[in-house]
Amino acid sequence: MAPPHGRAGGRSAKPFAPPKSTSRTALTVIVRQSPIIPTEVYDSYWRFAAERQSIFFRRFSGGSQPWTNDPVLGTYKFTNAYRASDRVSQYLIRRVIYRPDLPSTDAEVCFRILLFKLFNKIDTWELFEAAFGAVIHEEYRFESYDKVLTTAMQAGRRIYSAAYIMPPGEKAFGHAAKHQNNLLLLESMMRDDLPMRLANSPTMQKGFELLRSYPCVGDFLAYQFITDLNYSEVTDFSEGEFVMPGPGALDGIRKCFADLGGLEEADVIRRAADAQESEFERLGVEFETLWGRRLQLIDCQNLFCEISKYARVAHPHIGGSTGRTRIKQKYKAGGPPIDYWYPPKWGINERIPCEPPVCTPC
Repeated sequence: MAPPHGRAGGRSAKPFAPPKSTSRTALTVIVRQSPIIPTEVYDSYWRFAAERQSIFFRRFSGGSQPWTNDPVLGTYKFTNAYRASDRVSQYLIRRVIYRPDLPSTDAEVCFRILLFKLFNKIDTWELFEAAFGAVIHEEYRFESYDKVLTTAMQAGRRIYSAAYIMPPGEKAFGHAAKHQNNLLLLESMMRDDLPMRLANSPTMQKGFELLRSYPCVGDFLAYQFITDLNYSEVTDFSEGEFVMPGPGALDGIRKCFADLGGLEEADVIRRAADAQESEFERLGVEFETLWGRRLQLIDCQNLFCEISKYARVAHPHIGGSTGRTRIKQKYKAGGPPIDYWYPPKWGINERIPCEPPVCTPC
């Protein structure tokens, strides 16, 4: 999806006209597609992706700070270029999904993933483990889980991540407390045998639509949930077949392009994913993939969200759709080193070198 060169706007697509007809009443229709017009933020999108991935590898190799000379990346918090490399996703993969000590049926794995994602917070999952020893659907009771969460909130603990907002759900499930409604949402999914229906879904979009059909689950959450479920063995969708841009990505796309040329935002993300190698080459930027795995649609979607934040400081004169002008979260080191490990079906774990202090003994 290289931006047009030379004069702004580039060349318009050649007009398409249907074959001529001998009928005097035939109507000739000319369809003209507008060009995609990038802004300066579009080039920053690719440079950001490359530098954020370089920071990942510098940290992985045990390098000391500063990991970057980019003042914005060095000051503020941004997610990794690859979604699965973020701390919460790594915890989900290693400590929630692939657990040899817990039941591995589709129902149990789906239950664990959805329970974790409803709160999307490591501390909350560990509250459950501290209370019950093992998180098992067969042993789940609403009253017990409600008590754990209510007690934590009364003690002043946050049980939800700030990464995204779960709707309260009181209209659908009737409780005043959001966490109670979210637990009831999960119960509703399990009663409907959602795990089996997801496992039998022919495409990622169909799985997305199943999740989207539930109260409190909008487009953004359904896409996040189906992506996380697809880390497991319950489904085996290609991450290149479906994408649903979230609010942050929509804002980032608006900053990257002055005109989309009639394309939908999802199509823009697909074009970015398809053109990644040529775009890095065009800019003379080296991008180190995730041990051979190129950026997927979910990663490109996330990068549009992150460039939306980055541009508030790096390109303050380029406005988006949200009107936000500051980045709230500053970077601060926290948490133990991560022993990186990805869904085995990706086939990249054997390529990850063991380098202290990050990697534990193989």
